[in-house]
Amino acid sequence: MTTLGAPRPAAPGGGRRFGLAWLRDTVDDVARSSPARLALTAFATIIVIFTALLTLPVAREGVDAPSFVDALFTATSAVCVTGLTTVDTAAYWSNFGEAVILIAIKIGGLGILTLATLLGLAVSRRLGLRQRLLAASETRALRLGEVGSLILTIIIASTSIEIVLAAILVPRFVALGESLPEALWHGVFYAVSSFNNAGFVSHAGGLPDGAVGDAWLCIPLAVGVFIGSLGFPVLLMVGRYWRHPSQWNLHTRLTITTSLALLVAGGLVLGAFEWTNRATLGALGIGDRLLATFFMTVMPRSGGFSTVDVGAMNEGTWLATDALMFVGGGSASTAGGIKVTTFAVLVLAVIAEARGDDDVETHRRRVPPATLRLAVTVLLVGATIVLLATLALLAITNLSLDEVLFEVISAFATCGLSTGITGALPDEGKYVLTLLMFVGRTGTMTLAAALALRERKKLYRLPEERPIVG
Repeated sequence: MTTLGAPRPAAPGGGRRFGLAWLRDTVDDVARSSPARLALTAFATIIVIFTALLTLPVAREGVDAPSFVDALFTATSAVCVTGLTTVDTAAYWSNFGEAVILIAIKIGGLGILTLATLLGLAVSRRLGLRQRLLAASETRALRLGEVGSLILTIIIASTSIEIVLAAILVPRFVALGESLPEALWHGVFYAVSSFNNAGFVSHAGGLPDGAVGDAWLCIPLAVGVFIGSLGFPVLLMVGRYWRHPSQWNLHTRLTITTSLALLVAGGLVLGAFEWTNRATLGALGIGDRLLATFFMTVMPRSGGFSTVDVGAMNEGTWLATDALMFVGGGSASTAGGIKVTTFAVLVLAVIAEARGDDDVETHRRRVPPATLRLAVTVLLVGATIVLLATLALLAITNLSLDEVLFEVISAFATCGLSTGITGALPDEGKYVLTLLMFVGRTGTMTLAAALALRERKKLYRLPEERPIVG
């Protein structure tokens, strides 16, 4: 039996292991010592691979080879399921390039920790204890032994949902005059892009004309984004106990109730700011306004699609959208942001403090102090990252603060909504957003997992003394 951290026995005959055996042992050693590092390395490697594919001449329409910065930005945006683009996806990339983007979205949508666990299963054929703890923490598995089967369930469930969405969207594209092959391609592309909260579009210039009032198109896209933003733990829990909501765990209840509350509050705020803006909602009929408001409110969950001109919105709408994007979607989901459960725990802590309660309680459960500390940490780290990236872009460009802040939060939260400035950024600005998308997609998840694994018990407690706060 090999103990944790002990050197592995030499191969028979005293020789060193090479090939697959060496790779398996190396990955397993890294996974045991630092599972978060394995996840980051795997994710970065996949981005490099898709960047290389997108730099091939065959990936671009026309005779010119793709720009490296555009290929890197697009690959990162696709793998991180963000949706920000520096070029028009349908006009710039060839069919091969769009297929590469679609595959990158699908892989990225599985989530970085799920991807790292898949890598460990495929290469080492077994999971170490720390790997299982990490995967169980991210997926909320009930038992450590369920992790492997749970990953398979995630793949089957996500693909099934995407197939259903595609089956709904394909007839709509046929009705819009597209040939069956075109309709199939667009239906599959939008199904994968919406469920994975990627926000990429396969039509030149954005969604098809008239999409703002097209319920057959908008509602499936919005539903796909919302379901994808809930997270696999929530979907599995609801699927298992859909007849008995009383058996849902606290994570599922907090995710669903907070997501619905943000949807209602966001719709009221965004609708109020844009209702009379003739550049967005003001020129539409009542029915189309309501549909556009609903669509506009779902997308900050990390969806990234838009049926109205985001750049023509009021500054108040931008600010409210910033807040919604920063919160993002559910944990272990295809959405970004600090996550709705983080936001919910912080709000509950404020309520408990206002009431003078010693414990943070909700749904007949008590939230552990460690969870509250973790939520505060994720919030402060996320806010610091947004601040530093905003300062960097302000120093690089001559853009206004509201435009830069919107773009930065959209990249950090892997949302993909844009005021239209991304393509006009200098290369330095594109590299800043590229790094921000990677950090935003991987940073908070790996930080939370790393901190959870580092939790330790002390044998003594120091005397308590309260500093003056506020």
